[in-house]
Amino acid sequence: MTAEIRIAVAGVGLVGRRHVDAIARTAGAVLAGVVDPSEEGRAYADANGLRHFDTLEELLRAQVTDGVILSTPTPLHVEQAQACVAQGLPVLVEKPLATSAEAAAVLVAEAERKEVPILVGHHRRHNPLIRKAWELIDAGEIGQVRAVQATSWFYKPDGYFEVAPWRKQKGAGPISVNLVHDVDLMRHLCGEVISVQAQATPSLRGFENEDVAAAVFRFENGGIGTITVSDSIVAPWSWELTSQEYPIYPRTSESCYLIGGSHGALSLPDLRLWRHGGERDWWSPISATSMVRESSDPLLNQITHFAAVIRGEEAPLVSGREGLRTLRVVEAIQASAETGTTVTISRD
Repeated sequence: MTAEIRIAVAGVGLVGRRHVDAIARTAGAVLAGVVDPSEEGRAYADANGLRHFDTLEELLRAQVTDGVILSTPTPLHVEQAQACVAQGLPVLVEKPLATSAEAAAVLVAEAERKEVPILVGHHRRHNPLIRKAWELIDAGEIGQVRAVQATSWFYKPDGYFEVAPWRKQKGAGPISVNLVHDVDLMRHLCGEVISVQAQATPSLRGFENEDVAAAVFRFENGGIGTITVSDSIVAPWSWELTSQEYPIYPRTSESCYLIGGSHGALSLPDLRLWRHGGERDWWSPISATSMVRESSDPLLNQITHFAAVIRGEEAPLVSGREGLRTLRVVEAIQASAETGTTVTISRD
């Protein structure tokens, strides 16, 4: 019988608590404890009978865990992940991996040198519908990817910003907080991004950050991508409202990603494959096939995968280097929006 993998969670805010719940529902994994210095964190641990540590250092000294999930503020990610790596502990870091690609690159290089796995919390890749979409594209069902359109429009209420004022600050807008997930999926499904042109609009609410942004990508394979994001648009077209990944969001029947190829097209998350019945000809009939795929919780799948990585049974699906590459694209969007120039993405 396979021994249970002990996983600790650092940071028990909204995301951290979802990880705690996911561990409790994952066979082969057990919660080693939680780390959170706040009174709210201590109260949460006491109310749920969880072992509590004030600091990550206390957790590491106790030697009670086989791996760590970091759901702490982004500025803490690199230092805390380095502490885990120093002890040989695999670590799952919530997105974004760091506050800058430069800092993330140092962490990734150190982990690779010591052969300690780092995973990044781009949980959407663990969704079976994304796995199926990747398989369809990889099998050539739509031919060569030529273009992709991604939409991430939603309206965050004022209270979302009032409870965490840092969300109003420069650098904390929807490009870094939300678009990072969509960029990661575009890279995963359509290939590496080599250059970006972007525009952003200042917040209508008077915050320091943007509330609307758009970017044009050029992919290494010759394809072109367009992506827009806003946290101040009332609309049904976002992953949160279309994918059913997280039940706190209402569900719409729309799609937010359109991927066009030389022989067909794919919409997501409804997973409809569009092709002409005969010759590729805009005058000939075109129809859609709804593709069959499994259904399961991506967060649970991510925990199961993390446990397998800790055991040495699997390589990280979203490694530290993958998280770094996505972060570089996000930084390029921000830089292009600020300068009005085309930004080329540096390669590993």
